[in-house]
Amino acid sequence: MVEINLPKNSRPTEGKVWPKPAGATRLEELRIYRWDPDDSANPRIDTYYVDRDDCGPMVLDALLWIKDKVDSTLTFRRSCREGICGSCAMNINGFNTLACTHGIDECDDGKGKLKIYPLPHMPVVKDLVPDLTMFFAQHASIEPWLQTQTPDPETERRQSPEERLKLDGLYECILCACCSTSCPSYWWNGDRFLGPASLLQAYRWLIDSRDEETGRRLGELNDSFKLYRCLTIMNCANTCPKGLNPAKAIAEIKKMMVAREY
Repeated sequence: MVEINLPKNSRPTEGKVWPKPAGATRLEELRIYRWDPDDSANPRIDTYYVDRDDCGPMVLDALLWIKDKVDSTLTFRRSCREGICGSCAMNINGFNTLACTHGIDECDDGKGKLKIYPLPHMPVVKDLVPDLTMFFAQHASIEPWLQTQTPDPETERRQSPEERLKLDGLYECILCACCSTSCPSYWWNGDRFLGPASLLQAYRWLIDSRDEETGRRLGELNDSFKLYRCLTIMNCANTCPKGLNPAKAIAEIKKMMVAREY
């Protein structure tokens, strides 16, 4: 039997329970993962109480309320607040999602509690901030830009409405990493398997009628780890906050590989 041990000092412990806001009548309890790289302590789970009558409706609003009024050391990424940048991706009650587009009531476990962790199976920079260096390096490796061999036209490279329609469900990816960090194959082979997000983007360029490097792109992906570690368990599609289906895109790439051989 395989025996897997957690790295030293990785098991979370009970952290501080912060005081409840005075005079609040409607409270939400948030249990939040905390880890500081500047000390040698284990991660901890701190408990906070948010005054729902003094806070916006989204999970990100609750985190900002805590940072502004309770604990300024709480660290997380956020930017657009509109589900566009993907910065505030995190694990909320066991589900990878965007804190800015998920309401507190929507994520509530029915007991008035939210459990908030960084995206799973990624190195943690601090608190709720995962290290996405490898993730973005893999995205860059699929060369996500238009590549051509013919001379540039005098105006634009034209595309029919039907050709453009093929890109729907692909170009909307915001690289939040929710899908890749929900994929067991990416957990265990993240250094070699490109993961759902990068492969979705790869397919976006493979079927772009204006791109002229389809053969070379397929050759780069024809690897037992880069592409074929996908087992189509659909975690990626279930968790995507934009409603995209990376598993379908990966299956289409595999079909293109077969067509290329025959």
